[in-house]
Amino acid sequence: MRRAAATGILATMARDKIIVGGIKFHAYHGLTKLERQVGVRCSIDVEMILDLTAAAHSDKLKDTIDYRAVHEMVINLGRNGRSYHLIEALAGQIADGLLTRFPIEEVTVRVRKETPVLDGIVDYVGAEVTRRG
Repeated sequence: MRRAAATGILATMARDKIIVGGIKFHAYHGLTKLERQVGVRCSIDVEMILDLTAAAHSDKLKDTIDYRAVHEMVINLGRNGRSYHLIEALAGQIADGLLTRFPIEEVTVRVRKETPVLDGIVDYVGAEVTRRG
């Protein structure tokens, strides 16, 4: 009895994740005229928290989230959607869209602009948002 109770507590504390990292595309986000005309290279990471117990036991796609659908949604919002002045806004739109479409508890979205228009050498600038369903 005690073991079952402990197992139940652990199950509610589980922080299972699906991660889709390094989704890259060319887009037209930014404040400057150059960024909005020539574009920038973006890289997106998505971490979704949900209970993966059923998927771990069944080994069936129906019991999890198809990462192909996540990838498609990110590409559509980031490359084919509207042009954002702020990558914070893009990150928020992606997070909200994922929470609406998929049965997830929490999502973290990292947006990196890999070709920022800055005076000097910078690998990237980025924004990260976390939202709960």
